Amino acid sequence: MTSPFPLDQMDAARGWVIAMRDPAFGEWDALTLWLEADPTHAAALDVAQDQDESIGDLFAIPAPIVIPAPAAAPRRRPIRWIAGTGAIAASLALAFVYIGSGGSPSDPYSIATRPGVTQTVDLEPGTQIVLNGDSRVTLDRERPRYASLDRGEALFVVRHDDDRPFTVDVGDAKLVDLGTVFNVAHTDQATRVAVSEGVVLYNLDSDAVRLDAGKSLEVVEGRLTVRSVSIDAVGGWRDGTLVYDNAPLPQVVGDLSRSLGVRIALAPDLMTRRFSGTLAVRGEPAQILPRVAPLLGGVAAPNDGGWAVRSRAQP
Repeated sequence: MTSPFPLDQMDAARGWVIAMRDPAFGEWDALTLWLEADPTHAAALDVAQDQDESIGDLFAIPAPIVIPAPAAAPRRRPIRWIAGTGAIAASLALAFVYIGSGGSPSDPYSIATRPGVTQTVDLEPGTQIVLNGDSRVTLDRERPRYASLDRGEALFVVRHDDDRPFTVDVGDAKLVDLGTVFNVAHTDQATRVAVSEGVVLYNLDSDAVRLDAGKSLEVVEGRLTVRSVSIDAVGGWRDGTLVYDNAPLPQVVGDLSRSLGVRIALAPDLMTRRFSGTLAVRGEPAQILPRVAPLLGGVAAPNDGGWAVRSRAQP
């Protein structure tokens, strides 16, 4: 299909899309100047992003594994491996193991953060939890190797102990650490886990999915998807960097709200759009959102004490 934009303009837009894939991307001022230089540049960037996503669908390796999430816990199962063909199947092998629910916390307490505020919680030596903004974790003074992420996002840095595995409850699921650095995000709509070091077992009361370093897992509406992830991107929010690969805009806007500490409304006509790239979000909302919104296909403006991202086609 013929592009409505000049060839040199589309080449520049594609160059920006490719550059934004890099978690270390930092040319935000230059990108902003390019977008502001011509009103058609933002639309060209939209087209380039759509083309990039289409090409990525053709050449993405490995393809995500989608597994129906079990509705109820069946009987105890022995450990088994699902066989596959080639390196892709081997790298995404799933380990199935039953994990008991354990006893109730004997001395629980909760730690919560306000939107836009992070907090580091040190547990025993070598183990800590870094909470993102608008997040809450429940801990237990009598069980230092246990945590429950009630909402929001947290990075877990865990010292492995064969005799005392570290467990994290996330909604109805359980994570079991096998010597790990991993990130967990939990909302009413989805649970996401990404591993940058070691191994995590993700359990849905019956079966567990093994996640090695460089793997991520997402559960949305009962569907579980495993895919590859950049190790450097895991927990990037701590440094003000958000990295996405074909992420739905509601997820992106939710992450922005958590990191910036402001309520952000997303226009209905943008709800089904997706985004791939890197966003730098360290700074004030009034500086960040007007710069980021064009990358999402919209414009940002203050709205009822918060912000709104609407389509450029809206008045």
